[in-house]
Amino acid sequence: MVTAIVMVQAERQRVQETAEALAGVPSVREVYSVTGEWDIVAIIKLAQYEDLDDVVTGHLRKLSGIVRTQTMLAFRTYNEELLDQGFGVGLDESQS
Repeated sequence: MVTAIVMVQAERQRVQETAEALAGVPSVREVYSVTGEWDIVAIIKLAQYEDLDDVVTGHLRKLSGIVRTQTMLAFRTYNEELLDQGFGVGLDESQS
């Protein structure tokens, strides 16, 4: 399994609709709106490396609202339970 992390800069007024469109792309497993230089982060899971071109150039480039992307490939996956804890830092468990 190949994991790619795609950081997206979106048109300011279209962040939400761009994120929703990204969530509908095949192989996109998670989409987050984030702070900082990038507006959206998409996590992509692929059966093989060669599928990355189909997703990024075949689907993402066709979505309106995307200004710029940067794609990173993950070398290794660490304990997913620990990763989930990191994303929950600062959240009150009673709100979940």
